[in-house]
Parts: sequence; structure tokens; C-alpha cells
Amino acid sequence: MDCIFCKIISGEIPSSKVYEDEDFIAILDIRPVNLGHTLVIPKRHFVNIFDTDEEIAQKIYPILIKVCKGIKDGLTADGINIIQNNEKYAGQEVFHSHIHIIPRFRDDSLKFTPRSLTYKDEDEKNRIVLKIREKIK
Repeated sequence: MDCIFCKIISGEIPSSKVYEDEDFIAILDIRPVNLGHTLVIPKRHFVNIFDTDEEIAQKIYPILIKVCKGIKDGLTADGINIIQNNEKYAGQEVFHSHIHIIPRFRDDSLKFTPRSLTYKDEDEKNRIVLKIREKIK
């Protein structure tokens, strides 16, 4: 497999680890948005959230909390963004599931400001609600 994260996990490629346990590693991003930008990566290869197994999914939130607290306290960050890009058109570039933790600072001038749309009417909103509900198991 030619996955850069699998190579990092196996030790073939060096990384700056901030956390590791039997299921996850957390490393500094090599192209940080802010200094301290960290990736939390399952050691088992999953492409993204859509094929991550339930056991790993249940374990990741406590790891995120732990790493976020370490980043916030260690860097005296004023806030944290947690971002996961899933699929090419959502910005996923490395197709091994991972979550970005980005420390935020009062004057960092970094903006995540997506556009804001409005539903045409309540009928449109209700149709979308039904489409989503139908697919949730």
C-alpha cells in the first residue's frame, strides 16, 4: 500500500508524534495552518469516516479530547478547530482517515467562513429532512 500515513505509522517515514497508543497516533501536520496543527490518525487503515469501523469510531472522541487539551494547555491556545475532510470534493487529500486539530489564537486572522444558504421554504427543508432520515439506520 502506498499510503503516507501507513508509512508514518510503520516508522518508514519520520514524524513528530505528540501522542500514541495501540489504536492511534497524533502527529504535527507538515503543512500547519497554525503552529501545533495536529492530525489524529487511526493506526488501522480506513479511507475516511464512511468505512471506519464502529470500535475505532467509539474510541476516537476520548483521544481527541485528550489531544485537544494538550494542545490548548501546552500552547495556551484561545480555541481549537476540529476538522475532518471526507472524500475528494470535501477536501480530503490523504485517503487514510484522520482528523485535524487546529489551535486558534485570538489574533491569528485565520477564517473558516463558509457561505450561508437559505432554504427556499419549509417544504424544501422538510424534503431534505426526510431524505436524510430515510438513510439513517
